[in-house]
Formats: sequence, structure tokens, C-alpha cells
Amino acid sequence: MRGLFGTSGIRGVVNVELTPQLALEVGKAIATLHRGGVLVVGRDTRPSGEMLEASLIAGAASCGCDVEALGLAPTPLTAYTTRALSADTGVSVTASHNPPEYNGLKPFDSSGMAYGEERRRAVEEVIRSEAYTPSEWSGIGLVEEIEATPLYLDAILRDLELQRAWRVACDLMNGATAVTAPEALKAAGCEGVYLNANPDGYFPSGVPEPRGETLRRLGEVVRSSEAQVGFAFDGDGDRVMFVDEDGVAPTPDRVLAAYAAYVVERCRGGVIVTHVGASMCVDEAVRLAGGRVIRTRVGDAYVAEALMRRGGVFGGEPVGAWIHPDVHPCPDGLLSALRLLGALEERDVSLSEFVAEIPEYPLLRGKVRCPNPLKGRVMALLRERWGEHLGGVLSTSTVDGLRLELGDGWLLMRPSGTEPVIRLTAEAESRSRAEELMERGRGLVEEAVRRSGG
Repeated sequence: MRGLFGTSGIRGVVNVELTPQLALEVGKAIATLHRGGVLVVGRDTRPSGEMLEASLIAGAASCGCDVEALGLAPTPLTAYTTRALSADTGVSVTASHNPPEYNGLKPFDSSGMAYGEERRRAVEEVIRSEAYTPSEWSGIGLVEEIEATPLYLDAILRDLELQRAWRVACDLMNGATAVTAPEALKAAGCEGVYLNANPDGYFPSGVPEPRGETLRRLGEVVRSSEAQVGFAFDGDGDRVMFVDEDGVAPTPDRVLAAYAAYVVERCRGGVIVTHVGASMCVDEAVRLAGGRVIRTRVGDAYVAEALMRRGGVFGGEPVGAWIHPDVHPCPDGLLSALRLLGALEERDVSLSEFVAEIPEYPLLRGKVRCPNPLKGRVMALLRERWGEHLGGVLSTSTVDGLRLELGDGWLLMRPSGTEPVIRLTAEAESRSRAEELMERGRGLVEEAVRRSGG
């Protein structure tokens, strides 16, 4: 059996890769590993969610696990409730930003943190070996429907005291944040202007990915409504992207860098965690603020694990998955939006002013086709032969692929976890230098693929 889990849980096309039978088996496996226990389950707005949720719950209950069912709930709400109730595990039935034909299962441990590799492999092994422990009729788990939204909203609003009456434009993208964002922003004293606020898992407004056309459309609403900031959430609400008061979307890395530096200044130091593909502007901003940056593999589960293990003060990825460890270790778009409002108000600045001092470096992305079976050999060759193509390398990192640090930029070559490609990222102080690094990296990868038989 090939691995079921990616870095964002189990995900696939419904009734093709992700079936009710698989959801049933995942529920049975989780209950078997915890010898019963308590499972919290929530789902996003996708039409297949109720079917998969029912199968997951049936499997867990059949092996003695009690279930707290949240119904429609953003992923951060499910994760936080798991933590708050001291449940053994939580599962969000979601495929995040993918099209409506997809769905997924994203499990959390009792702290509300996404399953790490050890737990993921344990679930896979139980399913592979069919080592389930079904209960006798008298030990079947009980299923209870609960309303946990007030508990969650109290947690994310607890330390927020806005003095201004902010006008905020939000694109909820027909996703799960529709059940929490309007209430939270109203409680915070904000006036909300909402797009695509009805939960609809067919996503009539487009794939729930907060970028490109979505941000352009939100920018128009910010301008026409005279809002002071705009927020765009993904399908399950664990990510958010930002639009400034002029309707312009700042580079996500710059917003991440500015907020990370703000947190470090407030904490008078501390560790910030991001992944290997984030801009070097994050390192610069955090260093100037008195903190330091730790980089992990790409994926919020890796960022969260390092953040909690190192006692970091904030973690995030440029895609808008920000983690605030004082509340919970799950990326949380709505919490991030509220915290950013608090930062803007405390600094008495607009979003454009907030990021103004963060440099924007040319950052290029590309990919080279590489059959999945060859990826290991290709990466080994890259680690052996990079010196033949690039000089002036100050340091290397193999945390996720191969990252080469140069005095005026960096190059990352990383095997994709979802496609038969090696991904390349290059950033430098000038566009010409970034392009040079990208071309040299592309040549290095193409040669390694050829030498590996591709």
C-alpha cells in the first residue's frame, strides 16, 4: 500500500481516491490506536463532506471511540475544539483550496496540531494490516452533536481590544469561514463587507484559493466600499491573504516578514519558524527586530512541530498559513486576520505602511519534470554535484531538498510531494541574478535527471 498521507492529510478525488470505505478505515484505525477515546470531527462546505464524515464517524464508533460532531466547521475550529476538550484526536473533513470534486481527511493530535509523520505512519500501518479492534455491541462509541463555535470565538477574541471601528472587506469564498468570520468581526467591533458569504461547496465563485483573480476582485471591493483592509480566506479557513487600503495585495512574504518582526518586537526576541521556500526578507526583518528564524520542510505540519518544539513565538508560510502558538498550533486564517488588525491599530498604520520597510526581492519559481521513482537518486546527485555549477555558496541546507545560500540570494531544489517534478525557487537582490540562479539550477536538475535515467 502506498502512503495515504501527504503533508496536509489524506486528499483525493471523491469516490476515486478518497472513498467512504477509506474514510471508514481511517476512523477504525484512529480509534484502534487510541483504544477508543474521544474524536472531534468537523467538515468544510464540500457536498461530499457529510458522506465522508458519516463514514469516518461510523468507523471510529465501531471501534469504541466516542465522537463529538461539529458539523460545518472551519479546520481551525475543529483543531481548537480538539485541544480545548482534551480529545484524543480531531479530524477535519476538508480539501482546503482544491476544486469541489476533491475532499480530504486532516487529523490532529490532542494539542490541536496536525499529525506528524510517526502518527501518520501508524494509521497507515493499522489500515495496511487490518489490525482493527472492533468493539462489542455494548462498547460501541457514542456520537454527540455539539456547538463549539462560541468556545472558539472566545479564544481568538480574548486578547483583542480594538479601539477603531474598522471597515473590513472579506471574501469568504463560499467556504467554512462563513460560519465564523462575520460573528467574530462583529464581536471585535468591525464593520464587515462580505463577498461569497454563503456556504456552498460547489464554489460558484471559483476554486477557494486566495490569490490572483480572487485578490484583484477583493481589491475592487476594498476600494469601492472604502474599506481599510481586505481578507481572503481559503476553503477551510486555515489560510488568509491580505489586500491593503488601496486595493493592492502586498507580496505574501513581505506581510509575513512584517508581522513576524512585529511579534518579535513585542516579545523582545524569540524564534520565528517558516519553511525553506520563504523569502530572505523574513530573515532580515526578524534579525533587525531581535529574533532569529528557523526553517523547516514545506508544510504547515512541519512548521507547527518545530514551532512548538523550539518554543517559538510565531510561525507561518507565505501561502497565508500563520500559526499563533499562544492560542493553538493549527494555522488559523481568521485569528491571523484579527491579530493583523491588532498590529495595525497598535502601530497606527495602514497595511501598506506596515509592510513599507520590508524589501521586495525578485523571487522566481520553476519546475523540471522528474519521474517519482528517480527523485531520490536525482536529489543525491544534486547534493554531490552542485559545486560544478555554482560558486560562492556560503552554506547549504538539506532540510527539504537542497537549499544553497549565496551572498546575494539563494536557490532551492526540492522534490514535489504531489507531482512528478523537482521544484526550483530562486531569489536574489536583482532580477538578473535571480534569473541566473534559476537557469543554473534548472541546468543542474536537468543533468541530474538525465544521469539518473530520466
